[in-house]
Amino acid sequence: MPKYIDIHAHVNFKVFEADHDAVIRRALDNDTWFFNVGTQIDTSRSAIKLAHRYDEGVFAVIGLHPIHTDKSFHDEEELGEGGKEFTSRGEIFDKDIYRELLKDPKVVAIGECGLDYFHMEEGSIEKQKEALISQIELANEIGKPLMIHVRNSSEDKSRNSYTDTLEILRQHAKIGGVIHFFEGTLDNAKDFIKIGFYISFTGAITYPPRKNGKGCNYEEVIKNIPLEMILTDTDSPYVAPMPHRGTRNEPFYVSEIVKKIALIRNLPEEEVARAIVENAKKLFKI
Repeated sequence: MPKYIDIHAHVNFKVFEADHDAVIRRALDNDTWFFNVGTQIDTSRSAIKLAHRYDEGVFAVIGLHPIHTDKSFHDEEELGEGGKEFTSRGEIFDKDIYRELLKDPKVVAIGECGLDYFHMEEGSIEKQKEALISQIELANEIGKPLMIHVRNSSEDKSRNSYTDTLEILRQHAKIGGVIHFFEGTLDNAKDFIKIGFYISFTGAITYPPRKNGKGCNYEEVIKNIPLEMILTDTDSPYVAPMPHRGTRNEPFYVSEIVKKIALIRNLPEEEVARAIVENAKKLFKI
């Protein structure tokens, strides 16, 4: 097993097209394993394809991101300029197609699925919820964990994606998973842990707290949840940790997130790194 593990990256995105082999090799050479995560059918397939280029250390997660359940926010880092490779503007989750992809031994989880109220089109919430429930049902059937994406709107405070996601998981999930890129409250974290979901932190925990007091109180959350329920993810190419903030993120940088968790919990970095790898090994059966 590696020293570090990044359970959520997107080296399968177009922004890495010119040098993804170098990025992957840099992670592996620095004792870091990682998961490439799909956001719709094309990036799910590319995640599997990349995983098979390496004997060990690179895995795939496949699923439908909530923003791709409708005509949605377009990210050139994900799809490339013009989105030439992106075949759907509002993909309907097809269980049969994803069920076949899940037979691949490199696929360790279903996602990223969930609720995203940040890039939300009017009327899209129900489509997001339907896609999430379908992916939960498939996870229950196949027996693989869920990679959950949750993001609130910065403006509309009348809806809460964390409480809505929790309610759907309580009603439908018979299997656990992870809340990736956690930005919620301590109570949110404790509620997810109670139903068998791990909490994963990104490079955002290394940033200075917001002066206006808004945003997640990462120190409070990290100090007060069990170490055996913590995971780490870079969400590459986004949110690069300090001291790389402002640059393209990559899996190799996950060590900075581990260092920050160790600092917050006042534990040796080696102990935290080892615990996180064991957590990933247990959840994803790698």
